[in-house]
Amino acid sequence: MSSVQPVVSVRTPSASRSPDLTPQAWLEAGQSLLRRGGLRALKLRPLAEELKVSTGSFYHHFRDFDDYQGKLAAYFAEDQVSDLIAALERATPDPIGRIRLLGQTVRRRGSSRLAVAMRAWAESDPRAREAVQRHDALMLDFLARNLMQIGFTRAEAEVRAYGLITLGLSKVHAPHLDMGTLFDSLLDIMVAKPESA
Repeated sequence: MSSVQPVVSVRTPSASRSPDLTPQAWLEAGQSLLRRGGLRALKLRPLAEELKVSTGSFYHHFRDFDDYQGKLAAYFAEDQVSDLIAALERATPDPIGRIRLLGQTVRRRGSSRLAVAMRAWAESDPRAREAVQRHDALMLDFLARNLMQIGFTRAEAEVRAYGLITLGLSKVHAPHLDMGTLFDSLLDIMVAKPESA
């Protein structure tokens, strides 16, 4: 199978950090903290330091930290995933190419670490739990729809989609495997149809 090379571009905060940051810049910074240190790292002062602004500018966009956390959970579940899926669908008409591109994008962004942190947060916060469930539903549907385009039934496609997502969340130490190509290798196995007898 040919390797898909386009880079998927979705909204990211601008490199310049001004006091007029958008709410999205604060949400991206929060995801960065979650990715690196989990929920313990998600505090106002480190957020402001991440963005190189004062903590006061935070209150231009959010009522309080609880409001921010609710919006951060929703961001993980909705716009961010919808934008990524739309970008993948525009990038290539090849359904397997889209899945490969998703794997490349997840690796490049470190999205698996964020998903693991969100799942840990979901253990104690119903907003995060709902966000994780919504995120997973959108990703499973995207993967299953693309697998169905190559001939799998919905049930077969959903099982394979689940396997691909759990691979991204696994923390198995396997130094003999090339983690850079493991997703593509597993995808090749999962999309191969068994030969009829």
